[in-house]
Amino acid sequence: MPAPSIQSLVDSFEEPALLVERDVVRLANVAARKLLGAGIVGRDVRLAIRHPQALEHILSRRSDDIDVTGIGELGRSWRLNVRRLDGDSVLVRMTDRSAAVSAEKMRVDFVANASHELRTPLSTILGYAETLADERDLPADMRLRFGATIRDEARRMVRIIEDLMSLSRIEADRFVTPQDHVSLEEIVRIAAENGRPLAEARGCRIDVELEPGLPAIIGDFSQLLQLADNLIANAIRYGCGAKDCVVTVRAARVGGGALFSVSDSGDGIAPEHIPRLTERFYRIDTARSRDAGGTGLGLAIVKHIVERHRGSLEIKSAPGQGTEVIVRLPSASNPPTVS
Repeated sequence: MPAPSIQSLVDSFEEPALLVERDVVRLANVAARKLLGAGIVGRDVRLAIRHPQALEHILSRRSDDIDVTGIGELGRSWRLNVRRLDGDSVLVRMTDRSAAVSAEKMRVDFVANASHELRTPLSTILGYAETLADERDLPADMRLRFGATIRDEARRMVRIIEDLMSLSRIEADRFVTPQDHVSLEEIVRIAAENGRPLAEARGCRIDVELEPGLPAIIGDFSQLLQLADNLIANAIRYGCGAKDCVVTVRAARVGGGALFSVSDSGDGIAPEHIPRLTERFYRIDTARSRDAGGTGLGLAIVKHIVERHRGSLEIKSAPGQGTEVIVRLPSASNPPTVS
């Protein structure tokens, strides 16, 4: 039987840990039993951990570290620390690396997506610019069309770069709690006015509904205005498919804070897309998004602003029923608890 000191050692780990002796699980802490099954103690380790690569290291009884995926849950990533204690025993510790692996994948995907988003307009600009430089006898109307395309694609690149810089600044400030008292009513009125030219160009209108006596909120005015601008612009771009569509912007008191929402009567969004809408460069329809003038970063920016303000973000939508994005923010009289 394992010595009491080994029992205490295994139990002291927060992450799953087990002692394997002669290929049998002799000890397992609470986390290991929760992950691998309550009855693993006394059983062959091959019945507890059904992973060939992990078992190879454990059964060989050699001290080593190994990264594996799929123990306990499909797609879950672990680092196994296998340490030989004596001739027939090994201590196995399992550290969950799912968050780190996911973060690295997001970083790689972000770099790839950002490169693609910038390369696409740049390729168009280079192609048209080279034609203008090499072909001196182009008709005047073609020159004008090429010039307009270069201008539009350059502006698109500028918008992407500005959004990337904005997202970077917001992320840098994510642990800095805003201190200013901000009027949500003022933000809503300015954002609605900012969105009217785009709404008029798309043939829709913006309706504003403000509950009287809205509480002041603790926040960063420029970031909250950017949040409102992005949500209204998104609703106009993707929720105004027909003439006379209405985008409703609403602010109201709720609980110990305030609620800000933007809703449209557009095509709506299928449920499988909703959890991914705040990912950087995630698009439901790439061609439609580019035609609408979006950068694919608007909702990612919104999410980070909401997180910095210790608020909550909810997206309600269904095909054929339009979309509503709801932001809840704590009031100045009921500030959030900073953990």
